[in-house]
Amino acid sequence: MSRKYFGTDGIRGRVGEFPITPEFVLRLGWAAGMAFRRRGHCRVLIGKDTRISGYMFESALQAGLIAAGADVMLLGPMPTPAVAYLTRTFHADAGIVISASHNPHDDNGIKFFSGKGTKLPDEVELMIEELLDAPMGVVESAQLGKASRVNDAAGRYIEFCKSSVPTSTDFSGLKLVLDCAHGATYKVAPSVFRELGAEVTVIAAQPDGLNINAGVGSTHMGALQKAVVEQGADMGIAFDGDGDRVMMVDHTGAVVDGDELLYIIATDLQERERLPAGSGVVGTLMSNLGLELALARREIPFVRAKVGDRYVMAEMLERGWVLGGENSGHILCRQHATTGDAIIAALQVVLALRRRGLSLAEERLAWHKCPQVLINVRLGNGADPLESTEVQEACARVTAELAGRGRVLLRKSGTEPLVRVMVEGEEEALVRRHAEALAALVAELCA
Repeated sequence: MSRKYFGTDGIRGRVGEFPITPEFVLRLGWAAGMAFRRRGHCRVLIGKDTRISGYMFESALQAGLIAAGADVMLLGPMPTPAVAYLTRTFHADAGIVISASHNPHDDNGIKFFSGKGTKLPDEVELMIEELLDAPMGVVESAQLGKASRVNDAAGRYIEFCKSSVPTSTDFSGLKLVLDCAHGATYKVAPSVFRELGAEVTVIAAQPDGLNINAGVGSTHMGALQKAVVEQGADMGIAFDGDGDRVMMVDHTGAVVDGDELLYIIATDLQERERLPAGSGVVGTLMSNLGLELALARREIPFVRAKVGDRYVMAEMLERGWVLGGENSGHILCRQHATTGDAIIAALQVVLALRRRGLSLAEERLAWHKCPQVLINVRLGNGADPLESTEVQEACARVTAELAGRGRVLLRKSGTEPLVRVMVEGEEEALVRRHAEALAALVAELCA
């Protein structure tokens, strides 16, 4: 069955526009509570990032869940992976995060975790969607849920992050700049790295409800690049608004993306014989061709999943592999966490560098990235470009011209009304020309 409300990462949109309205989120809380309590009494954790609308949607979700008879535990502002972890440790039936990740403050969304800290199974999402279209009711007064606040949530998660590295880990002498995107990592991330001994300078850690991701964080690296160079830091680490993406900057100010971070973690695991026999790395359709070739030289298997961390994790679970991720900075270290966790991924990178005695700049130059041009085209009311014979034939012509030395990919975003046009190959000028021509064709059809 196709989904009516859920996308690849929960339900997301512009605040005040359906479905991101208080009325809908109230019903969503009730529908989720009814779905989770079909096995009896249930407990649900709610966390959020720092955007101003989180207060409103937290109250709406809480009311809906309680009306369905679910107990609610409020975590306050916490990274998305922290909610996944705490859902497991509290033996809750589900966790909910109020966040639109790397989007601006006027967007928001709701995403769910199962009691195991993983994305909800398809059948549960479909059950919630079915209940959303049913009349909303309220359980008997004696069966109403209760709400409580978890006061030590941040401390619990900080200790969990530190437990992902050996107890002997000491980052003394390491100078870091952290960009917290005015988001959910603004308290916990600096504490984790400081408690492990690093000298930490923090930027973008003064959330006011409106400045989340505003010119900072993993999708806007300029502020961190400037701070790293000015501070003479060893490296910089950028998180996104909800703390499930990480990008880094080396001491020269060069950006190090998710593909490069994956390579560092994978080769470190291989050298320490922590990759099980036959185990490899799961990337996505957007992963750089250079990563695939570099891993092949190390005899590390590589496969591509659809874009979206839920698909990466599904492929990892099916193969029994422990590492996967996206070039956008979603890194999944399954030996430590059940979902993408920016702080834990950053710790694995820093630890790998310390073990080898190498700088991030040296590791960044260990392999060559193929030129890759990505152009986003906004969907309009026109024809579906992916169904167009004209577009399909144009893609086939470009693929033939690349002659096995590049790739063409057109796909719809799972979270925004966009078509992503990507061309990759050996010659940047050729790649850009093809990408711009395909994007122009798609834009004409989308108008």
